[in-house]
Amino acid sequence: VTTGQVLSLLLLFGLSNWVSAAIRYAIPEEARKGSAVGNVVADLALDLGRLPDRRLRVVSGGNKKYFGVDLTSGALLVNERIDREELCGALSPCILSFEILMENPLELYSGTVEIQDINDNDPVFPSSQARLEISESVAAGARFPLESAQDPDVGVNSLQTYQLSANPHFALDVQTRVDGSKYAELVLEKELDREEQRELHLVLTALDGGSPPRSAHVQIHIDVVDANDNAPVFNQSTYKANVRENTPSGTLVAKISAYDLDDGPSGEVVYSFSSHTPAKVRELFALDSATGELRVKGQLDYEETKLYEIYLQAKDKGAVPGVAHCKVLVEVVDVNDNTPEVTVTSVYSPVPEDAAPGTVVALLSVTDLDSHDNGLVNCFIPSEIPFLLSSSLKNYYTLKTKAALDREKASEYNITITAKDSGSPPLSAVKTILVQVSDVNDNAPKASQDSYDVYVLENNMPGIPILNVSATDPDLGRNAHLSYTLFQGDPTMGHLFSINRENGTLYLLTSLDHEDQVEFSMMVQVQDGGSPPLATNVSVSVFVTDVNDNPPTVLYPQPNTTDTYTDVVPPGTPAGYMVTKVVAVDADAGYNAWISYTLLQATDPNLFSVGLHSGEIFTARQLREDDAPQHTLVILLKDHGEPVLSATATVSISVAEMAKEVLTDLTDVAPANDPRRHVTFYLILAVILVSAAFFITMLSVGIFKCYKWRQSKELYSSSRSTAYRTPGPFHHIDAVRGGFTPPNFYHQVYLTTDSRQSDLLCKKPFTSSPLGSRQSTMRNGEPGLYHQIVGTASRLPAPAEQAQPNPDWRFSQTQRPGTSG
Repeated sequence: VTTGQVLSLLLLFGLSNWVSAAIRYAIPEEARKGSAVGNVVADLALDLGRLPDRRLRVVSGGNKKYFGVDLTSGALLVNERIDREELCGALSPCILSFEILMENPLELYSGTVEIQDINDNDPVFPSSQARLEISESVAAGARFPLESAQDPDVGVNSLQTYQLSANPHFALDVQTRVDGSKYAELVLEKELDREEQRELHLVLTALDGGSPPRSAHVQIHIDVVDANDNAPVFNQSTYKANVRENTPSGTLVAKISAYDLDDGPSGEVVYSFSSHTPAKVRELFALDSATGELRVKGQLDYEETKLYEIYLQAKDKGAVPGVAHCKVLVEVVDVNDNTPEVTVTSVYSPVPEDAAPGTVVALLSVTDLDSHDNGLVNCFIPSEIPFLLSSSLKNYYTLKTKAALDREKASEYNITITAKDSGSPPLSAVKTILVQVSDVNDNAPKASQDSYDVYVLENNMPGIPILNVSATDPDLGRNAHLSYTLFQGDPTMGHLFSINRENGTLYLLTSLDHEDQVEFSMMVQVQDGGSPPLATNVSVSVFVTDVNDNPPTVLYPQPNTTDTYTDVVPPGTPAGYMVTKVVAVDADAGYNAWISYTLLQATDPNLFSVGLHSGEIFTARQLREDDAPQHTLVILLKDHGEPVLSATATVSISVAEMAKEVLTDLTDVAPANDPRRHVTFYLILAVILVSAAFFITMLSVGIFKCYKWRQSKELYSSSRSTAYRTPGPFHHIDAVRGGFTPPNFYHQVYLTTDSRQSDLLCKKPFTSSPLGSRQSTMRNGEPGLYHQIVGTASRLPAPAEQAQPNPDWRFSQTQRPGTSG
């Protein structure tokens, strides 16, 4: 067989997850390093071009890597010096096993290489000389064993025969033992005659079967002595014994016995090993020369040698000692003395956490040098981990996933593999494999809050941070790297807000105005860096809280206009008469919009007074005839903000008889020569009727107000423990007199009982804020604005605890944006 020749066919068989095959080669020992054994790619029908991608590698037992594969040619090459005698000793054939492992997909091929013996060792005798004493009385046909030569080669290169130098007395008989080894015996063909020849010198040559054969020589010196008539005789020619391996030294194996019929020293028997007993046997066993007891001397190992063939002799003490020979067969019984050995062939780590159940994680091989049940090994791992072991080939196991992995719960597993044989008691070995779990993007970012409410004072500094959106992601690396993006429902929102993509800090880019917009809603998307990325949305509401940045705005009398309106009051008007009302509004909210009215300047400061919270102008005393006919009042309007902002309103009041003025005007416009003189009568009649209707109307209103006052007082007394209650039937009250407000602009509110002293209840529920309100407020206090107020119009004095306005509400009835009363 030439180097690298394939000796056996490729055997293929399918497995559950990978393919396996077996190949066999043969090479001579001492093959040159780098010499080819065979082409595994061709023999296994593999794709040569895909070998680098499939990570082909050769795995062989032991610490040495005897073989490797050339990825360019597919040849199996010798990597280390191979000495058959060192590897296998006397075993034949000498087999080296290897496995070829490939990935993508996973495939495993097993193979063996037979190491063929070459004739590189000479036979060796234990000594260069041998001496024999043979009595002249020994009859022809007697046999004399000779020391055997040892040749570590096997097969035809081992010891094959012996040759004896030519002589007239002895012939050589070559015998074969049970194990196939050869030994030689001298056979006496012609009786010796001491008187004729006292000693003989022979040469014994050992030859092996090599070409050319190697040989060894030993000189045999034979002394011819006088005869001893009787030789010892064993009671049996072959003894058999069984002994367990690892038996302690000194244990009795067998006892041999021989007898000699001679008397005296010629009848005393001495036991010893035969001269051709191997040295290894002499190291393992001891023989008592007097008793014939064969005992264990060294350490027996079943895995090394299962049967020992021991040759013993018994010799008497005569002048010419007689010799007898016997054989002891010692069978070594196996005990479970070898622990299993687990070898990790390959580990695929890290494993993605989304790996499907059944993914191969590692390949393992298990060996046990014991035999039968002692060498039968089972492997198992803890049941609580998401992995399982399955056997696909004899002594091979695959470690697979059996359930879904989660890196966030366990980032790695120290898997303990226990290999236990079936001996009694069983022996076990433990191997630990570290399997790491790699991260995949399977967790979306999680914000610390689903929504944020942020309160910002208006007129803020541009560029200030107002919020830090906090989120976490339990993934790892890029999968846990978070970026923040601002989703703007309104395109203009991008000019107002921005967010730092890295840390989630929300910035306000411009100054906000509470009167322009109270609330801003936006969505922040938190996205990780995985592929594909995962995201979560967080809603952010920014509420603009009010500061006192708007002074009161006068709606009536209309400021900055060329048309002046003069309120008329008749002479003799009593004290407490409401002349007119200053109507103002403040665009701010809460306390900042609460307006108070004071009389700053007047023609006659003692004649008129102003309601502090209503803006109503009353006569402070009864008008007299000597009072000035024209009065100009300057009213100071102040809010309750910090700092206080103010405005002024100028009111003109004329003291005159309204009926006389009307009649005078009508007389002036009537022509002097009007033929219909009775027109004046009709005009006077009309004035009288109008005055009467006015009186009746005022009386009806007074009666109605008195009735309502009684009704509201009873209602107030019955519900004093209730803070506020929505009244019954609603009446529309015109809060602004004189028809100076257009009827198409309304602000609808509810008034409670005793609404003159208490605050307004708005339709929308309030939400807590630093200033008590998130609801939208009036945008601008423009002229012509009035409010439609729904509720009762009665004015009742409130208890002291209700006289002060509630800071949590927008307006009070005594100070309402859009109307002063």
